[in-house]
Amino acid sequence: MAKVVVFDAYGTLFDVAAAARVVAEEPGRAALAAVWGQVAEDWRRKQLEYSWLRAVTGDYVPFWNLTMDGLDWAMERAGLDDPELRERLLAVYWELPAYREVPFMLAALKAKGVGTAILSNGSRDMLEGAVDSSGVGLYLDEVLSVEAVRVFKPARAVYDMVGTAFGTAPGEVLFVSSNGWDAAGAAAYGFETVWVNRGDLPMDRLMAKPDHVLNDLTTIPERV
Repeated sequence: MAKVVVFDAYGTLFDVAAAARVVAEEPGRAALAAVWGQVAEDWRRKQLEYSWLRAVTGDYVPFWNLTMDGLDWAMERAGLDDPELRERLLAVYWELPAYREVPFMLAALKAKGVGTAILSNGSRDMLEGAVDSSGVGLYLDEVLSVEAVRVFKPARAVYDMVGTAFGTAPGEVLFVSSNGWDAAGAAAYGFETVWVNRGDLPMDRLMAKPDHVLNDLTTIPERV
């Protein structure tokens, strides 16, 4: 049975589409409102693609740099040349909301005496912003950022951080991610894994498969 439950942050605990969606609902944002879904999807995709390329090449930069670069690509593709809009989207990204089931799920884990943590590509200050604004910090024992090892997931050095923080073996960890590639990387490392498949997507064809597939995080406490 797992002693620690470790969560990816973006797309798993925090709604990465919220920044574009929230700003698109503001007055005077008709141009963004027409394309916000595409912008949100492209922004996230490029953010991840850039992290994979930098992990392979060893050319690390903070995740915030990739977040800005991904947004710039997404806005250019959408034909949005608006510096004020760019700054507004980036500002809201620091305060992404948690999915609605997250606080109750984390509270249930803590009531069971299970260790909890975030393990994320996110920069430390980005993660602190999301944790503080969503109010979930009370339920987390650790917030682990790849800044400590200067390489992005799915590098093994990232997953090593969990054992260093908690003194656990891989088999004592339940790792939860909404990213299929991240769940596969964690499974190959030796963690018990949950893929939170919010978008009902096909299974990735990778080196390992997650042990469990869920639509959201509600039943995570039942897994420990």
